[in-house]
Amino acid sequence: MSTPSTPTPRAGTADRAAPHAAHHAGTTPRPGTADRAAPHAAGATGRFSATAARLTAARRAADLAALRDASDAGRPAHYDVVVVGAGVTGCGVALDAVTRGLTVLLVDAHDLAFGTSRWSSKLAHGGLRYLATGDISVATRSARERGILMERTAPHLTRALPQVVPVQDRYSVLNRVLPRVGFLAGDLLRVAARTSSRTLPRSRTVTAATVRALCPAVETSDLRLGYVNYDGQLVDDARLVTCLARTAAGYGATVITHCRAASVSGREVVLEDTLAEGDDAAGAPTAATPTTVTAGAVVNATGVWAGDMDPAVTVRPSRGTHLVVDAGSVGNPTGALTLPVPGATNRFCFILPEQLGRCYIGLTDEDQPGAIPDEPEVPDSDVTWILDVVNQALATRLTSDDVIGAYAGLRPLITLDGAGAGASTADLSREHVILTGDDGLVTVTGGKLTEYRLMAEQTVDAVLAQGAWGGGGGGAGEGRRGGSAGGGGRPGPCVTTSISLVGAPRSAVCRAVTESDLAGLPASLVERFGWEAPEVVRACVLDRPLDPVAPGLDVTRAEFSFHVTHEGAVTVSDILDRRSRVGLVPADREAALPAAREALAAAADQG
Repeated sequence: MSTPSTPTPRAGTADRAAPHAAHHAGTTPRPGTADRAAPHAAGATGRFSATAARLTAARRAADLAALRDASDAGRPAHYDVVVVGAGVTGCGVALDAVTRGLTVLLVDAHDLAFGTSRWSSKLAHGGLRYLATGDISVATRSARERGILMERTAPHLTRALPQVVPVQDRYSVLNRVLPRVGFLAGDLLRVAARTSSRTLPRSRTVTAATVRALCPAVETSDLRLGYVNYDGQLVDDARLVTCLARTAAGYGATVITHCRAASVSGREVVLEDTLAEGDDAAGAPTAATPTTVTAGAVVNATGVWAGDMDPAVTVRPSRGTHLVVDAGSVGNPTGALTLPVPGATNRFCFILPEQLGRCYIGLTDEDQPGAIPDEPEVPDSDVTWILDVVNQALATRLTSDDVIGAYAGLRPLITLDGAGAGASTADLSREHVILTGDDGLVTVTGGKLTEYRLMAEQTVDAVLAQGAWGGGGGGAGEGRRGGSAGGGGRPGPCVTTSISLVGAPRSAVCRAVTESDLAGLPASLVERFGWEAPEVVRACVLDRPLDPVAPGLDVTRAEFSFHVTHEGAVTVSDILDRRSRVGLVPADREAALPAAREALAAAADQG
């Protein structure tokens, strides 16, 4: 890693400053972005715009056209920060930067939460595992960030999940004792993080009857008692990413999906439209004309693909596989059955109760050598391994016939200077890294989903350390639209510890919503959209808004409509595989496909 010196202003920076000075005066907007002027100005002064938080196909097309027109005219659009990669970290960086008063462009070659961010266990971990492995800093940070996420950022997307460890004679003494010790340490982490016991109750020892009530599938012949610990659970990881992106847009960020960064340096990005006609896209794509955008700084937040953009980074992917089963096959649990991996003292498999009447079972931690795929496949060996681990504690064994879906995600584990090259991926640190290259490119990768906000804060700090605002990396102020000091002033401090995402009770878009407005709505709708649920129904462009998208699926037609009209879904895959998680079960995906196509068509007809 090298620390770049203060960059020389790009040629043409000064002559690009004048139009933006006019824009500040309210006369001439940035080329091609007249319809976006108000949202960007709102973001710079800390005001949130509900209109700007709506991501649509039409808005995407208009934003891309504006960037293309400016590029073709030889006067590329300029942002203080361009973020490449719209996973949880990239969206977190976009939100942090725009709420400090920076102008932000967020792009992704595919979609929001296309990569690892949608393949997690959907848990907001408090860091117990890392405490056991000696990663004390990761553990304490995770506990703090979990509390912020659950109590301020996204209380509508999180809940306290009881993790249940059965104490059975079949396990070693160590496996029967260590979990209780760990849970007590977890209580201390929660207290140190100042997370309320109303949010996460303290751990406790429970009777065998309580274990059976929480996890009915457990074998009871040698069940003595159990330990219960409370950790955070997300209703869905991809929903968190979507809410982050929309909140960033509401504060003024430009968000463009299906837009590849074909060429990247620390001060410039060349973009290509990747929207494919063959995926029932909303709005016909234009020719993939290369479009140049300049920046005060470029952030590489591409996760497991970070090394493709920054050769100084070596990512060692670790495959984490989960199986999807019908919740009825394991007794419709309300707690997460937590079972030790044989031969390990700090690794567990979970049977996690999830939305849509499903349970996720996982997970593995295996090397993924070779080329990094867009969507990892689940090998049969992972299925067998997971079933073998959980079946040791179940009254009725699960078989592959019970598996109705499966998914694998790749953790971006980082090795520097060959460190850890021979170690198991399970033993590698989950620390994140932030590197600044010689050309100013800032790369952030590694880490855990729970720590996304902190990673974003530290990344923007690294951006600001370069003086990367005010146009051209230190030029005439062309990119600024405000900040804490007003037009052209120095960016403000990080404020994301106190910002609530769209849908949260305290969020700007939901301040007029009351609890009575939620009455009568499907509970699952409220769980997924929080206090924005009434708007989901009101804004529906489909008939029969509260009907299911397919028989037996607990997802309404209004939700599919909202994914398109507010959440930036422009293909059926965006709807089925990321905004909703219907697509995790192939049979359900096929059944819901007509409704997804109908939602795209209806939104297009509405304009």
